Amino acid sequence: MENSNQRLFVIDTNVLMHDPTALFRFQEHDIFLPMTVLEELDRGKKGLSEVARNVRQVSRFIDAMIEQFDSNIEQGIPVAMGAHFEHKIQASGRLFFQTQSLNQQLPADLPGDTADNNILGIALALQDNYPERKITLVSKDINLRIKANVVKLHAEDYFNDKVLEDVDLLSRGFHMLEDGFWEAHSKNMDSWQESGKTFYRLTGPLVSEWKMGEFIILDNVQQPFEAIVRDIEEDTALIEMCQDFMEPGHAIWGINALNIEQNLALNLLTDPEVDFVTLLGAAGTGKTLLTLAAGLAQTLETKRFTEIIMTRVTIPVGEDIGFLPGTEEEKMAPWMGALMDNLEVLTQPNSGGTWGRNATDEFLMSKIKLRSLNFMRGRTFLNRFLIVDEAQNLTPKQMKTLITRAGPGTKVVCLGNVAQIDTPYLTETSSGLTYVVDRFKNWKHSGHITLQTGERSRLAGFAESTL
Repeated sequence: MENSNQRLFVIDTNVLMHDPTALFRFQEHDIFLPMTVLEELDRGKKGLSEVARNVRQVSRFIDAMIEQFDSNIEQGIPVAMGAHFEHKIQASGRLFFQTQSLNQQLPADLPGDTADNNILGIALALQDNYPERKITLVSKDINLRIKANVVKLHAEDYFNDKVLEDVDLLSRGFHMLEDGFWEAHSKNMDSWQESGKTFYRLTGPLVSEWKMGEFIILDNVQQPFEAIVRDIEEDTALIEMCQDFMEPGHAIWGINALNIEQNLALNLLTDPEVDFVTLLGAAGTGKTLLTLAAGLAQTLETKRFTEIIMTRVTIPVGEDIGFLPGTEEEKMAPWMGALMDNLEVLTQPNSGGTWGRNATDEFLMSKIKLRSLNFMRGRTFLNRFLIVDEAQNLTPKQMKTLITRAGPGTKVVCLGNVAQIDTPYLTETSSGLTYVVDRFKNWKHSGHITLQTGERSRLAGFAESTL
């Protein structure tokens, strides 16, 4: 291995299992793969899980690079040979494999018979053999990074999967305007009505801060104003007035908005110009209830959608209860408690007794399908209202796979709380939900709202703020 000022990154298996394109994410620096990592990849390649698919993709990347390389493999394979897989990534380093046994100098209380300690020992041996190079162990495993620091080996988390440096930088989906907004933006303003909707075209200094699909709000008691930004050209914006779902006469399936954020969310959920909606918020802010109400209204009343499809990743909060019997829908039913709880609120008829309630529930469930994420690949949904619950537990790749299932006339709604992630190795800044909120933030046919006010009960609100 040539001596160089470039850094040498020793990659742990979980990094490649999490992101198969990690091989191309280290720019001009070199990568080292211990034989233990290749063995772990080989053991993890079987199955239909997302991890198994990622492992097989890594193997394909490595195999393609080796096929193109006709020199001595000990010299390292230029990572650029695989760059055609990731055309947006410029990688100029080299990929090295462990081609010989390395003298591992582990402390006596860290035997090398475990995979993690074996990788740690190899990284320490490289540090001894190449003192002029900075050796860094990259792992998603916190305990392995701690052990590396204890034995004085530099270790880092894998940061390239992070969408934002801090989740607090994530957009709330709206801008609060100052009281002097109209004075600064009413010059040369055009306004008109079309199909019962009010539009404004205005120019001003704040337009540069707005994005298409975002809301602008003037929370003034005398002159409240809520509008969505439809289009932006340089310093001119086209905005449309929002509907007021807080008025009793404007309820959606019997549900009224209880605060500004819920009103904006209902505007997005019922807007035919918006194909993709993300709702973030803590427990009790109304994400599922608002979404189901909007879905039922547009499926059964306006007939815009043929049915509602609801799905979520099946990760238990506690111990797994094992295999579940029945069909796909029967297996998914225990994971859809949120759906059933909210349907109880939305489907209580004023008359008809027990028979009326049962008939209503049976009719509505005929329009609501529960689907597993495991069987989404290759499908196309036409004119469906697709709800992805607990979306914070999806990886960016899973999110892409799911959203690309949408066919003509389909609306996709992702619900979640990035503070409650159960998927291993996912964080608030690397979650698929954070990923899509950031990537869709300036597309005119998408919208996002962060719900902040809990409306479930005073007990739930107090618990959310104090526990």
